[in-house]
Amino acid sequence: MLAKWITCDVPVGARDRFVAAQQRWSVIADQPGLIGQVGGWDSRTGRAHVLALWADADSHQAFLQGRHDSVADAGVYSEIAVSHGEVVLTMPGTAPTVAEAMDGGLLRVADCHLAPGAAEHFLAVQREVWAPAMASAGVLGGVFARLAEHRYLVATFWPDVETHGRYAEEVPRLRARAAADDDIASMSGRVLELEPSWRVRTRSAPAAALTFGEDRGWSVP
Repeated sequence: MLAKWITCDVPVGARDRFVAAQQRWSVIADQPGLIGQVGGWDSRTGRAHVLALWADADSHQAFLQGRHDSVADAGVYSEIAVSHGEVVLTMPGTAPTVAEAMDGGLLRVADCHLAPGAAEHFLAVQREVWAPAMASAGVLGGVFARLAEHRYLVATFWPDVETHGRYAEEVPRLRARAAADDDIASMSGRVLELEPSWRVRTRSAPAAALTFGEDRGWSVP
C-alpha cells in the first residue's frame, strides 16, 4: 500500500476555488488501485492537507501518467509539498477496512523525523504501544508509512472530535512509555476535521489492499 501526503498553501482569496478543485477529485473514484482520498484545513496554519492511499506504487504511477493532469488544478495554491511512501503497518480499529476508516470525521497525522539509529525501536513501539492504545480508545484505523530513510508518517482516522479528545488526554503518558523523545528528532502534528466534499470513496481498489492487520516490511531496511 502507498500513502501520499500533500500540503498546500492556499491564498485566502483562492479558498473557494481550491474547495471546488478538491470536489472535482471525485471523478477518480473508479481509478484502479485507489483506496481513498481525504483532506481538510489546518485551523492553526490555514494550510490544506490531503491524504491519499493507493494499493501500490504501480497503480499510483499509472494514475500520474494518465488522468492526473486532467483533474489537478495547479492554479489554486501558491505552494505544494508532496511526499509518498510504502505503508509498512496497518493499525486496526473499529472499521473493518482501510477504506471505511477513511469515512471518519477526523484525521490525526504525525510526521516524524527520527534520530539516527532510532528506527527499529520507533517501529516496535508503534505496534506494541501506540496501536493498542488507539484501538482501545476507539480509533477507526490507521496506517504507518515510511516516507524517507528517517521520516515516517502516522495517520489515524477517528469517528469524531470527542473520541479523539479522550485519546489525546492519554498521549503524554503514552509518549513517556514509548520513550518518544529518544526516537524523534522533530515532529509536526496535524489534527484535521475532514471536509466531506473532499472525500473520494473508492469503487475500484482490490479487497486485499483494504483489509487491516497486514504487517509489511516491518524490519528496518
